[in-house]
Parts: sequence; C-alpha cells; structure tokens
Amino acid sequence: MYRDELEFAWRAAVEVAGFIREVSESGDLRVQQKGDGSPVTIADRGAEERLRVAIEQRFPADGILGEEYGEKPGTSGRRWILDPIDGTKSFVHGVPLCGTLVALEVDGEAVVGVISMPLLDELVAAARGEGAFWWPRVGDLASADSRRRAARVSRVSALAEATLCLTSPRHFITSPARTLADQVALVRGWGDCYGHLLVATGRADIQLDPAMHVWDNAALQPILEEAGGRFTSWSGEATHLGDSAVTTNGLLHDVVLEHLKV
Repeated sequence: MYRDELEFAWRAAVEVAGFIREVSESGDLRVQQKGDGSPVTIADRGAEERLRVAIEQRFPADGILGEEYGEKPGTSGRRWILDPIDGTKSFVHGVPLCGTLVALEVDGEAVVGVISMPLLDELVAAARGEGAFWWPRVGDLASADSRRRAARVSRVSALAEATLCLTSPRHFITSPARTLADQVALVRGWGDCYGHLLVATGRADIQLDPAMHVWDNAALQPILEEAGGRFTSWSGEATHLGDSAVTTNGLLHDVVLEHLKV
C-alpha cells in the first residue's frame, strides 16, 4: 500500500547520507548549542533541508515536521517526520552510531519508517503491509536493491539470554530498569536509533529509551512491528507519540514492561 513512499524514503535517506559523510570527513561541523542545550551542526540542518526539498517536490500536499525546522502543515492528511541526525552528540565526537530517521504518518499512524546510518553505510526501512528490509551495506543506489534482505527480530525468549541496549547508562542508575539490567546476559550502550536498528535486525533483543520525541519515535514503530517485534512507550502504549520507547523482539516485551513499572 505504501510501496512507493517506502522506496522514496529510503532512497532520499541514502542521498542525504552522502552529504552527512562529506561533512563528517571535512571536520567542519560548526557545532552550536540549541535552547535546550543539545548540539546542532551544519550536517543536521543541511540534511533536513535536503529531505524537505525532496518531499516538497515529490509530495507537495504532505505536511513535514522536522527536529530542526519545525512544522510545515499540509493538506493531504499525511505528514513526514524527520530527525536528520539522531545522536548528534555521537556525531560530534566522531562516533558512527548516529542516524537519519525518516517517517510517514497517515491519519495519525506511522506507516513508513527508515533508519539510515550514514557513517556505517547501513539502513533499515519498512512500510505497513510491505515488511521490513535491511541493507547491511547500502553501497551505491544503482546496486542497492541487490543488497537488500529481510529484517527480522531475534527469537530469544529468556531474559537470561538477552542483549539489552541503552542510550545512556546514567538514566538507569536509579530507575526500575536497573533490575532488568541485572537479569539479562549482556548490557551495551549501543544507543539512540542504532540500538533500535539492532533489535529490528535480530542482533539485540531490547532497547530502552526513557526520553523521546515524535521525530525519534515515528520511524521506529513501523520498522519494529514489520520486523516482528514490538514498539511501545514505557507505559506499554503502542504509539509513536509517546515520550519514551521500548523496543523488543516481541517475545520479551511483557516481561520488560513489568520491570519498568514504578
């Protein structure tokens, strides 16, 4: 149903990835601090500008909401939601675990999602009813289709065998998640969107984020659900509009939510 939008979204993300790599390699990030104290670079702003232009040309009636440039209303009942660099702090420090998130929301439901990892040349994308797909290495666009494979979550069903990812350990020192961390096999700080990508591709089993925005969430929900997993807020609501996120392979979700209860 959303095959064309899925194709457009992942190809647009790949094009923008080239720009982000160029900025990273140049070392000229021009880091500034936003009002909330978080960093922003010319890569964040330039990537969002390029995505907006591509959307406006292809889907002129659609609305756009981006982290850096706010909301442009549309008339179609559809809205593209953008996070040009999720994990800007990692990007600023030269850590490659930062990504571009592109999502399409239709009548309040997130139906298309893309996680692009420009500095790793890796991408995951999904659309409702179309499945989830993984490019371990995107390469050039001309050969990208041949590199695509299905994205599927793991079949781990016991916490004692699970890998848990956290964006920042400091959020969990006094939180209910600490008891969960004590029970899993492995805890790693592969955070931001990369941890969610690992869950969607079966390389991790749980990712926890206690503080999220709609541009962080919107791409994740369709990807995790089409890959066979679950995506909810910490309270258990399956929505991209929440202020927190839990992604799992589905088999572990209920027991994870139990550990998150205050």
